[in-house]
Amino acid sequence: MVVEYARNIIGWKDANSTEFDSESQHPVVIFMPEIDRDTMGGNMRLGERNTKFTHKHDDGSTPVTQIMYNYANVVSERHRHRYEVNPDVVHEIHNAGLKFVGRDESGERMEVAELPRSQHPYYVGCQYHPEFKSRPLKPSPPFHGLVLASCGILEDHIDETTRQG
Repeated sequence: MVVEYARNIIGWKDANSTEFDSESQHPVVIFMPEIDRDTMGGNMRLGERNTKFTHKHDDGSTPVTQIMYNYANVVSERHRHRYEVNPDVVHEIHNAGLKFVGRDESGERMEVAELPRSQHPYYVGCQYHPEFKSRPLKPSPPFHGLVLASCGILEDHIDETTRQG
């Protein structure tokens, strides 16, 4: 999502993850600096961590991901990764329109990115793994939102959630 946006909207044609192109002039996804590259095993960002919804969209709308979490300000989700959005480019990508609406507790790490619903019905990405907490009769909020948007009923769900809240 972030690589595609950087290439096709910002115009960084060589934007990439350092996992695939360590020589990229625009490394938008990088190996987390605090993790040892040489020792694989037990050194990734693991476990449950909090994500704070920190930004609204430029039009003032609440992020759809936050709405799907019933307007929570903080959510706790599980992580399992070694790569992250490069903190050096977060501000530039965010200002170009791909909003990093959820961040870790320090505010430095990107956790949730999305476009406003006025631009796309459901353009959402997250760093954490919502599938780890998803269940057949209780899907995780990001997956629930995707299914609702795919069925064309996300806006009805949001209207109902807003009326109830």
